[in-house]
Amino acid sequence: MDGLRSQGELAQALPARPLTVSRGALLVGGDDSRFRHLVHDLLAFSVRLEAVRAKFGAHIGLTGLQYTILISVRHLQGADGVGVKALAEHIGLSGAFVTIETGKLIRMGLLRKRANPDDRRRVLLSVTGEGEARLARLAPVQREINDAIFEPLDAARFAALCDIAAALRRSSDRSLALSAYLLGTGEETK
Repeated sequence: MDGLRSQGELAQALPARPLTVSRGALLVGGDDSRFRHLVHDLLAFSVRLEAVRAKFGAHIGLTGLQYTILISVRHLQGADGVGVKALAEHIGLSGAFVTIETGKLIRMGLLRKRANPDDRRRVLLSVTGEGEARLARLAPVQREINDAIFEPLDAARFAALCDIAAALRRSSDRSLALSAYLLGTGEETK
């Protein structure tokens, strides 16, 4: 072949890559290539979700994170409101960071806070009429965009994805703590 190697010969000439996983369920024929593709697909999907979230926020005059906080408060508030700790756990951010961002939304008139009657040191958050109006203005385009994002899912795949995503969130919380320990960063969350 005039000095050119076939793909098989080239693969044999390259040193073996160390595996990035060791669980048999994540290896195909002893190789982690499919796992690596999964991780990169998930990362690309995450980047696109973040971009869509930013566009949702911009459409109603907010950052993507502020939009997420606003819609999460609406989802969690029930009849009485939601506490900062529960909100922070829901969106996976520190309570201090969520407090700063909810303060901005309160100043914008999109959230209200009141003392928690069960513990006056804590507050309960709820969406104001203006916050509800902005979310209502977003809803028609939000539906169309979300339908497009999740178009490949039928009801069974949607249910399975919900279960898998919840399980991955729990295991990723544990792995974040493990990475802080093993890698010595000491940082577990934002």
